[in-house]
Amino acid sequence: MTDIKHNLKTILSSIPEHVTLVAVSKTKPVPELMEAYKAGQRVFGENKIQEMVEKYEQMPKDVQWHMIGHVQSNKVKYMAEFVSLIHGVDKLKLLKEIDKQAKKHERIIDCLLQIKIAEEDSKFGMSAKDAKTLITSSELSGLKNVCITGVMGMATFTEDNQQIEQEFKRLKHIFDELKVYSSDNCKLKTISMGMSGDYQIAIACGSTMIRVGSSIFGARNYG
Repeated sequence: MTDIKHNLKTILSSIPEHVTLVAVSKTKPVPELMEAYKAGQRVFGENKIQEMVEKYEQMPKDVQWHMIGHVQSNKVKYMAEFVSLIHGVDKLKLLKEIDKQAKKHERIIDCLLQIKIAEEDSKFGMSAKDAKTLITSSELSGLKNVCITGVMGMATFTEDNQQIEQEFKRLKHIFDELKVYSSDNCKLKTISMGMSGDYQIAIACGSTMIRVGSSIFGARNYG
């Protein structure tokens, strides 16, 4: 049995107060999420919209749901009513769809721009240049139901801590460069980087939000 309460306590005691812990609960059953909830955790991250919707319907309504996976535009409508933060926005087209669906629910949905910092081809994300083009575009200023609140990035899956550190520092540098372009719907304050294996490095490099799953819930169940 995984001691979820103990794991949460251990992680929270090892990270600074200004860092938000997102409990990555993908593939985990609701009773395990409820254990984390009873231990005080309120921010949960899912990477499949359908799974998140099912859990949202069963869990207390003060939970903040973060969509941390790659988002397909045609699925945005299913989470627009309740999602707190969408981590993986990598193109204007997706942002427009989020804006359209948020408007139907009279909400403003916070989003992070996913920046490609890893050398692996499998990782999604935009370049720093594309991100700058997006946040300074007149098209963004026309979207009244979204707010870009930060950036997200994933480091290369490697044992090389130096490479991971360099990639995280790159994201922090990009965040600092983009931060000057503030507007009504672009207020950058969050750097979402770091997972179970590398969150300490991420925090040292300036992360304000970490996405931790297996260190809380134990190994992932892929059935």
